[in-house]
This record gives sequence, C-alpha cells and structure tokens, in this order.
Amino acid sequence: MRPVEDQAATLLATCRAAGVMIVTAESCTGGLLSAAFTAIPGSSDVFDRGFITYSYAAKSEMLGVSARLLADHGAVSEQVAAAMTQGALERTSAGLALAITGVAGPGASEAKPEGLVWFSGQRSGQDPVTLCREFGPLGRSAVRAASVQTALDLGQSVL
Repeated sequence: MRPVEDQAATLLATCRAAGVMIVTAESCTGGLLSAAFTAIPGSSDVFDRGFITYSYAAKSEMLGVSARLLADHGAVSEQVAAAMTQGALERTSAGLALAITGVAGPGASEAKPEGLVWFSGQRSGQDPVTLCREFGPLGRSAVRAASVQTALDLGQSVL
C-alpha cells in the first residue's frame, strides 16, 4: 500500500479536479484522517473541515446522529458510520464525506472486538457507501493507521 501522504495527495488532487470539497467525521482515529489531508501543502482549497466525535454526545451534537441509533446499534456500527457522513454533509458545503468509527483497542467486547472498524464514504446527493474491516488485535496505533489508509481508499472509490 502507498504511504498515507501519497494516498491523501491523490485523493485531494482527484477532488480538486472534480471541484469537490472533503469533510471528515472521525471517532477512533481522533483526527488522523484530517491530519493526513492537512499535511499536504495547499490542501485548504479542497479540505473543508474535520469533525472529531469520540463520544456519543459529540456524535449527536456535532453530526446529528440520533441517540436512538446509538442506543440500538452502538457507535461501532454500519448505521452510525452512515449517519456520520450524512450529518457531516448536512452541516457543511462539502461534496464528499468520510467517516470512521471503530474499536482501536484495548477494551473490546466479544460482539465488537479490537480492530473492528466501520467506514462510510458519501458524495453529496448520493447514498452512503459503507465498509467494515476487522483488522484484528494489531494494537491501537496500527489499527488507527490502517483505518486512515482504508478511509482514503474508500474516498477514492466513492468519487
């Protein structure tokens, strides 16, 4: 896999050519996806903003994820990942939203093991595309790094 910087630069260039701004909604990565974009000089013409929504309250307040959805499915779910991209698009003028929510570890459960991460990518006016990855117990840093790479790949495929 290409280094994260190359992946981020490629997605930025694709969005720039398409006239599409990017917004991120991150949980377990805590802003690493946004950092990958903003590490690229000149990214401000394509990268709009990043929402770091680590808690249930932040997901609800900042992205409009319903408390009922969180209670029914938990933060680490396909439904919440999709709601995160929808909320990010509704609150910005961006044309592409990428969301990450997962269990980087430790502290996993049997139902949601360490390394389980849900992703969503969504273009404005289209349905979200969701993806689940089970990275396994790689350790917190490795799960977070793999999540950023996966989100960048998803962004390229959604465009």
